[in-house]
Amino acid sequence: MTPEEFRTIGHQLIDWIADYRERVGTLPVMARTAPGEVRAQLPADPPETPEPFAAILRDVDRIILPGLSHWQHPSFFGYFPSNGALASVLGDYLSTGLGVLGLSWQSSPALTELEEVVTDWVRRMVGLSEAWSGVIQDTASTSTLVALICARERATDFSLARGGLQGAPRPIVVYVSPHSHSSVEKAALLAGIGREHVRTVACDAAGAMRPDALDACMAEDRSAGRTPAAVVATVGTTASTAIDPVGAIAAVARAHGAWLHVDAAMAGSAMILPECRWMWEGIEGADSLVINAHKWLGAAFDCSLYYVRDAEHLVRVMSTSPSYLRAAADGQVKNLRDWGIPLGRRFRALKLWFLIREQGVRGLQERLRRDLANARWLEAQVRGTPGWEVVAPVHLQTVCVRHAPPGLTGEALDRHTLAWADRVNRSGAAYLTPAVLDGRWMVRISIGGERTERAHVEALWNTVRQAAEEDAAS
Repeated sequence: MTPEEFRTIGHQLIDWIADYRERVGTLPVMARTAPGEVRAQLPADPPETPEPFAAILRDVDRIILPGLSHWQHPSFFGYFPSNGALASVLGDYLSTGLGVLGLSWQSSPALTELEEVVTDWVRRMVGLSEAWSGVIQDTASTSTLVALICARERATDFSLARGGLQGAPRPIVVYVSPHSHSSVEKAALLAGIGREHVRTVACDAAGAMRPDALDACMAEDRSAGRTPAAVVATVGTTASTAIDPVGAIAAVARAHGAWLHVDAAMAGSAMILPECRWMWEGIEGADSLVINAHKWLGAAFDCSLYYVRDAEHLVRVMSTSPSYLRAAADGQVKNLRDWGIPLGRRFRALKLWFLIREQGVRGLQERLRRDLANARWLEAQVRGTPGWEVVAPVHLQTVCVRHAPPGLTGEALDRHTLAWADRVNRSGAAYLTPAVLDGRWMVRISIGGERTERAHVEALWNTVRQAAEEDAAS
């Protein structure tokens, strides 16, 4: 493809995306595709000769689009917000078009220095002190893995320099909440810590980790010859957006010499609102934290911001310096290959830079405040309707609900919950994701789409009630 052909086809693709965003609200939110249906429409062998781009776009319309659940739909209330704001999409497009790699500062100086700037912008936006340094990772899962590897090395006096974990005299332990993200346990396993050395700490009635229970677990492990290495606290758990008491947990972790990583992947965006910062009070006592700018904030996926207080420790653990990447400027600059697992990195900072500049901090704040107000409105409707209940505190933009008709309990209630949620999803009017909380199924309504307004939440509430009533009557 020549640059001139790219110009013509690129305009067509931009137009297609713009048209898609304009009409996405008219499409069924959840894909209605059967397993294997997309694959069956695609040839088993690659084409031997070039195909016209028009044919490729036709197949996007014919095969790909019907096989998607539309995360940018204003009635998408599942999982969590994953807003690919169009300004950020353009930044991502520019990154791909430039085709540069950040193997080192020298390989693309602007890539590194813009990343330094935008991570510092977000640090200021969420009220973190200058003690924190940031880097863009792909996802929170990778950020948590990096945090636990750093914790492992600090707890074992840098076992990587000797025999790895096989050279550590005492087993190390990681502490999590039962409501922590599944990626935390996966990261502990990938870091070589082992499933039996991941401790689940008891929570209170609101789903928050209990600092006294954490202290007791750590003391017990220490007396048994194990080393408390890391605690992962969560600000805004996946199922119910429960909030662990960061400050109290930080005090316990500090007393036992353990690393504290704070998972604020979704909720961290809310910290651009000063009125929400109580949710991570004590954050300055943590060692690392993660905020996914590609969730509620609006950056196109993937753009996970990982912050550390001791950057020198991170670099010591992650550093690699092959001869072919060394340059005279190394002593004066950041080499971001030393701040994470991959050697190379994309120019992710562009999409965050575009987003913040195009919307401004005030524009981002206004959208998040709108979502919080819509969540409070829905909470009031649910609480005021007989037979409905809000089953978790509404701290952020997620409302956890259950329809409980008189006399329906236990597994029968679970079946009803899953059935009416499935009715909503199959209707195409909205998309919801059920989850288990305290042993029983409930439905999460995650509000936060860029184009989701009060009218969409009102329509959802009508759809939900109708689906629940129809299932109860059937």
